[in-house]
Amino acid sequence: MVEIKTDTALDAMREAGRVVADALAAAREAAGVGVSLQELDEAARAVLREAGADSPFLNYRPHFALTPFPAVICTSVNNAIVHGIPTDYRLRDGDLVSVDCGAHLGGWTGDSAISFTVGTPRPADLRLIETTERALQAGIAAAVVGARIGDISHAIGTIGRAAGYGILADFGGHGIGRRMHEDPHIANEGRPGRGMVLRHGMVMALEPMFLAGGGDTYVTAPDGWTLLTADGTRAAHCEHTVAVTEDGPRVLTMG
Repeated sequence: MVEIKTDTALDAMREAGRVVADALAAAREAAGVGVSLQELDEAARAVLREAGADSPFLNYRPHFALTPFPAVICTSVNNAIVHGIPTDYRLRDGDLVSVDCGAHLGGWTGDSAISFTVGTPRPADLRLIETTERALQAGIAAAVVGARIGDISHAIGTIGRAAGYGILADFGGHGIGRRMHEDPHIANEGRPGRGMVLRHGMVMALEPMFLAGGGDTYVTAPDGWTLLTADGTRAAHCEHTVAVTEDGPRVLTMG
Protein backbone atom coordinates (compact mmCIF):
# COMPACT_ATOMS: atom_id res chain seq x y z
CA MET A 1 0.00 0.00 0.00
CA VAL A 2 1.35 3.42 -0.96
CA GLU A 3 0.99 6.14 1.67
CA ILE A 4 0.31 9.63 0.35
CA LYS A 5 2.12 12.15 2.53
CA THR A 6 0.71 15.51 3.58
CA ASP A 7 2.66 18.68 2.91
CA THR A 8 3.46 18.84 6.64
CA ALA A 9 4.89 15.34 6.43
CA LEU A 10 6.99 16.33 3.42
CA ASP A 11 8.48 19.19 5.42
CA ALA A 12 9.29 16.77 8.25
CA MET A 13 10.90 14.36 5.79
CA ARG A 14 12.98 17.24 4.48
CA GLU A 15 14.46 17.65 7.97
CA ALA A 16 15.39 13.97 8.06
CA GLY A 17 16.83 14.41 4.58
CA ARG A 18 19.06 17.26 5.73
CA VAL A 19 20.57 14.99 8.36
CA VAL A 20 21.28 12.35 5.72
CA ALA A 21 22.93 14.93 3.46
CA ASP A 22 25.10 16.17 6.34
CA ALA A 23 26.10 12.62 7.29
CA LEU A 24 27.10 11.79 3.71
CA ALA A 25 29.07 15.03 3.49
CA ALA A 26 30.88 14.14 6.71
CA ALA A 27 31.72 10.65 5.46
CA ARG A 28 33.00 12.01 2.17
CA GLU A 29 35.09 14.65 3.90
CA ALA A 30 36.61 12.00 6.15
CA ALA A 31 37.50 9.76 3.21
CA GLY A 32 41.08 9.69 2.01
CA VAL A 33 43.94 7.37 1.27
CA GLY A 34 44.70 5.37 4.43
CA VAL A 35 41.36 6.10 6.10
CA SER A 36 39.34 3.05 7.16
CA LEU A 37 35.74 2.46 6.21
CA GLN A 38 34.92 2.28 9.92
CA GLU A 39 36.16 5.85 10.26
CA LEU A 40 33.66 6.95 7.62
CA ASP A 41 30.94 5.24 9.63
CA GLU A 42 32.09 7.02 12.78
CA ALA A 43 31.90 10.38 11.01
CA ALA A 44 28.32 9.69 9.92
CA ARG A 45 27.35 8.43 13.38
CA ALA A 46 28.52 11.70 14.90
CA VAL A 47 26.22 13.69 12.60
CA LEU A 48 23.21 11.52 13.39
CA ARG A 49 23.93 11.70 17.11
CA GLU A 50 24.25 15.49 17.10
CA ALA A 51 20.96 15.82 15.19
CA GLY A 52 19.14 13.48 17.56
CA ALA A 53 18.39 11.11 14.68
CA ASP A 54 18.32 7.32 14.64
CA SER A 55 19.77 5.11 11.92
CA PRO A 56 17.35 2.91 9.95
CA PHE A 57 20.40 0.93 8.77
CA LEU A 58 21.81 -0.03 12.17
CA ASN A 59 20.55 -3.50 13.21
CA TYR A 60 18.33 -3.70 10.12
CA ARG A 61 17.76 -7.34 9.17
CA PRO A 62 15.67 -8.10 6.08
CA HIS A 63 14.76 -11.66 5.14
CA PHE A 64 17.90 -12.26 3.06
CA ALA A 65 20.40 -11.15 5.71
CA LEU A 66 22.39 -13.61 7.78
CA THR A 67 22.98 -11.02 10.50
CA PRO A 68 21.68 -7.54 11.41
CA PHE A 69 23.49 -4.71 9.64
CA PRO A 70 26.17 -3.39 12.02
CA ALA A 71 26.63 0.21 10.87
CA VAL A 72 24.83 3.48 10.02
CA ILE A 73 26.20 3.63 6.47
CA CYS A 74 26.87 1.16 3.69
CA THR A 75 30.35 1.49 2.18
CA SER A 76 30.77 -0.28 -1.17
CA VAL A 77 34.25 -0.13 -2.70
CA ASN A 78 35.27 -0.80 -6.31
CA ASN A 79 33.50 -4.02 -7.41
CA ALA A 80 31.02 -3.81 -4.51
CA ILE A 81 27.70 -2.47 -5.76
CA VAL A 82 25.63 -1.88 -2.62
CA HIS A 83 25.22 -2.95 1.02
CA GLY A 84 28.93 -3.01 1.84
CA ILE A 85 29.72 -3.24 5.55
CA PRO A 86 32.21 -0.69 6.93
CA THR A 87 35.28 -2.67 7.97
CA ASP A 88 38.88 -1.88 8.89
CA TYR A 89 39.76 -1.80 5.18
CA ARG A 90 41.84 1.32 4.52
CA LEU A 91 41.12 3.23 1.36
CA ARG A 92 43.73 3.15 -1.38
CA ASP A 93 44.66 5.57 -4.10
CA GLY A 94 42.14 5.30 -6.94
CA ASP A 95 39.39 3.50 -5.00
CA LEU A 96 35.79 4.09 -6.08
CA VAL A 97 33.56 4.40 -3.01
CA SER A 98 29.77 4.38 -2.76
CA VAL A 99 28.28 5.48 0.56
CA ASP A 100 24.60 4.96 1.39
CA CYS A 101 23.04 6.52 4.49
CA GLY A 102 19.65 6.90 6.13
CA ALA A 103 18.24 8.85 9.05
CA HIS A 104 15.05 8.57 11.06
CA LEU A 105 13.97 11.85 12.67
CA GLY A 106 10.64 12.90 14.12
CA GLY A 107 8.95 9.75 12.86
CA TRP A 108 10.11 10.15 9.25
CA THR A 109 12.95 8.75 7.19
CA GLY A 110 15.45 9.98 4.60
CA ASP A 111 17.72 7.85 2.41
CA SER A 112 20.48 8.91 0.00
CA ALA A 113 23.73 7.68 -1.54
CA ILE A 114 26.80 9.12 -3.25
CA SER A 115 29.73 7.71 -5.20
CA PHE A 116 33.18 9.29 -5.37
CA THR A 117 36.83 8.43 -5.90
CA VAL A 118 39.73 8.65 -3.47
CA GLY A 119 43.10 9.99 -4.51
CA THR A 120 43.93 9.83 -8.21
CA PRO A 121 40.74 8.95 -10.12
CA ARG A 122 40.48 6.60 -13.06
CA PRO A 123 38.82 8.32 -16.03
CA ALA A 124 36.52 5.31 -16.46
CA ASP A 125 35.36 5.66 -12.85
CA LEU A 126 34.59 9.35 -13.32
CA ARG A 127 32.49 8.51 -16.39
CA LEU A 128 30.67 5.80 -14.46
CA ILE A 129 29.88 8.12 -11.56
CA GLU A 130 28.83 10.99 -13.83
CA THR A 131 26.51 8.71 -15.79
CA THR A 132 24.95 7.33 -12.62
CA GLU A 133 24.38 10.85 -11.28
CA ARG A 134 22.89 11.90 -14.63
CA ALA A 135 20.54 8.92 -14.58
CA LEU A 136 19.42 9.87 -11.08
CA GLN A 137 18.65 13.40 -12.26
CA ALA A 138 16.67 12.00 -15.20
CA GLY A 139 14.68 9.81 -12.85
CA ILE A 140 13.98 12.77 -10.59
CA ALA A 141 12.84 14.86 -13.58
CA ALA A 142 10.37 12.11 -14.51
CA ALA A 143 8.80 12.06 -11.02
CA VAL A 144 5.91 14.39 -11.82
CA VAL A 145 2.21 14.29 -11.10
CA GLY A 146 0.37 12.25 -13.72
CA ALA A 147 3.41 10.32 -14.91
CA ARG A 148 3.87 6.64 -14.15
CA ILE A 149 6.50 4.68 -12.28
CA GLY A 150 7.61 3.14 -15.55
CA ASP A 151 8.52 6.61 -16.79
CA ILE A 152 11.04 6.94 -13.97
CA SER A 153 12.46 3.47 -14.59
CA HIS A 154 12.73 4.15 -18.33
CA ALA A 155 14.51 7.48 -17.78
CA ILE A 156 17.10 5.87 -15.51
CA GLY A 157 17.64 2.72 -17.53
CA THR A 158 17.93 4.44 -20.89
CA ILE A 159 20.94 6.43 -19.71
CA GLY A 160 22.66 3.42 -18.17
CA ARG A 161 22.19 1.18 -21.20
CA ALA A 162 23.27 3.91 -23.64
CA ALA A 163 26.57 4.07 -21.76
CA GLY A 164 27.00 0.30 -21.96
CA TYR A 165 26.55 -0.33 -18.26
CA GLY A 166 24.84 -3.21 -16.51
CA ILE A 167 21.78 -2.78 -14.28
CA LEU A 168 20.69 -5.00 -11.40
CA ALA A 169 17.29 -6.52 -12.08
CA ASP A 170 16.51 -7.38 -8.47
CA PHE A 171 17.31 -4.08 -6.79
CA GLY A 172 16.12 -0.52 -7.32
CA GLY A 173 14.32 2.36 -5.71
CA HIS A 174 11.48 2.20 -3.22
CA GLY A 175 8.81 4.14 -1.46
CA ILE A 176 9.89 5.75 1.80
CA GLY A 177 8.21 7.55 4.68
CA ARG A 178 7.67 6.34 8.22
CA ARG A 179 9.79 3.33 7.29
CA MET A 180 12.87 3.12 5.09
CA HIS A 181 11.33 0.65 2.65
CA GLU A 182 7.73 1.13 1.61
CA ASP A 183 5.72 0.51 -1.55
CA PRO A 184 6.15 0.94 -4.45
CA HIS A 185 9.28 -0.67 -5.92
CA ILE A 186 10.92 1.45 -8.64
CA ALA A 187 13.07 -0.60 -11.00
CA ASN A 188 16.09 1.00 -12.60
CA GLU A 189 14.91 -0.08 -16.03
CA GLY A 190 11.42 -0.32 -17.49
CA ARG A 191 8.88 0.65 -20.09
CA PRO A 192 7.37 4.16 -20.11
CA GLY A 193 3.67 4.56 -19.54
CA ARG A 194 3.47 1.51 -17.29
CA GLY A 195 2.82 1.15 -13.59
CA MET A 196 1.21 3.28 -10.91
CA VAL A 197 0.22 6.85 -11.67
CA LEU A 198 2.22 9.35 -9.63
CA ARG A 199 0.28 11.60 -7.25
CA HIS A 200 1.11 14.65 -5.14
CA GLY A 201 2.50 13.39 -1.84
CA MET A 202 4.13 10.20 -3.07
CA VAL A 203 7.73 9.91 -1.85
CA MET A 204 10.33 7.60 -3.35
CA ALA A 205 14.01 6.88 -2.91
CA LEU A 206 15.40 6.69 -6.45
CA GLU A 207 18.74 4.89 -6.70
CA PRO A 208 20.41 3.91 -9.95
CA MET A 209 23.22 1.36 -9.60
CA PHE A 210 25.33 0.83 -12.72
CA LEU A 211 27.89 -1.90 -13.37
CA ALA A 212 30.84 -0.85 -15.53
CA GLY A 213 31.32 -4.22 -17.22
CA GLY A 214 27.91 -4.17 -18.87
CA GLY A 215 26.68 -7.38 -17.24
CA ASP A 216 23.65 -7.49 -14.99
CA THR A 217 24.69 -10.32 -12.69
CA TYR A 218 26.05 -10.12 -9.17
CA VAL A 219 27.17 -12.35 -6.35
CA THR A 220 26.70 -11.97 -2.61
CA ALA A 221 29.84 -11.75 -0.49
CA PRO A 222 30.38 -14.17 2.41
CA ASP A 223 29.24 -11.46 4.84
CA GLY A 224 25.71 -12.02 3.52
CA TRP A 225 25.24 -8.33 2.74
CA THR A 226 27.64 -6.96 0.15
CA LEU A 227 26.62 -7.37 -3.50
CA LEU A 228 29.59 -7.71 -5.86
CA THR A 229 29.75 -7.49 -9.64
CA ALA A 230 30.03 -11.00 -11.03
CA ASP A 231 32.70 -9.97 -13.52
CA GLY A 232 34.81 -8.04 -11.01
CA THR A 233 34.31 -4.67 -12.68
CA ARG A 234 33.45 -1.53 -10.77
CA ALA A 235 30.04 -0.12 -9.84
CA ALA A 236 28.51 3.19 -8.80
CA HIS A 237 25.39 3.99 -6.78
CA CYS A 238 23.61 7.34 -6.35
CA GLU A 239 20.34 8.03 -4.54
CA HIS A 240 17.97 10.78 -3.42
CA THR A 241 14.67 10.80 -1.57
CA VAL A 242 12.21 12.60 -3.85
CA ALA A 243 8.65 13.83 -3.31
CA VAL A 244 6.15 14.12 -6.14
CA THR A 245 4.38 17.48 -5.85
CA GLU A 246 2.12 19.70 -7.92
CA ASP A 247 5.07 22.09 -8.19
CA GLY A 248 7.36 19.40 -9.59
CA PRO A 249 9.81 16.95 -8.01
CA ARG A 250 11.08 17.97 -4.58
CA VAL A 251 14.42 16.48 -3.56
CA LEU A 252 14.34 15.97 0.20
CA THR A 253 17.95 14.85 0.73
CA MET A 254 19.84 17.78 -0.77
CA GLY A 255 22.47 19.43 1.41
